[in-house]
Amino acid sequence: MRPPRERVEAGFTLIELLVVIVILGVLSAIVVFSVRGINDKGQGSACKTDKSTIQTAEEAYFATDNRGTYGTMEQLVTGGFLSTASAWYDVAPSGATYTITPKTLQSGQANPCAGV
Repeated sequence: MRPPRERVEAGFTLIELLVVIVILGVLSAIVVFSVRGINDKGQGSACKTDKSTIQTAEEAYFATDNRGTYGTMEQLVTGGFLSTASAWYDVAPSGATYTITPKTLQSGQANPCAGV
């Protein structure tokens, strides 16, 4: 039994609270740094997929009755080979060959597909 004058202390001490805050800070820093690269990988995959779709459309355009030439982006869209024009790539047909290059964006932003 405790004497009636002794107070029962309930709650946390300042040191305990500071330790918990430090632990939560370290864990949140780990999560932030581990998730940081996920967006970059997703953007790279989207760029590769867009480029691959354009290549497939060009090959399909070439295989149809188009006199053995490749088409421009507008011809691919109007011919039904692409649903919409690419926001990231330009196509430059040159007779029996074509080149897919990253677009220069008008808004002054860097093209995320420039290095892909």
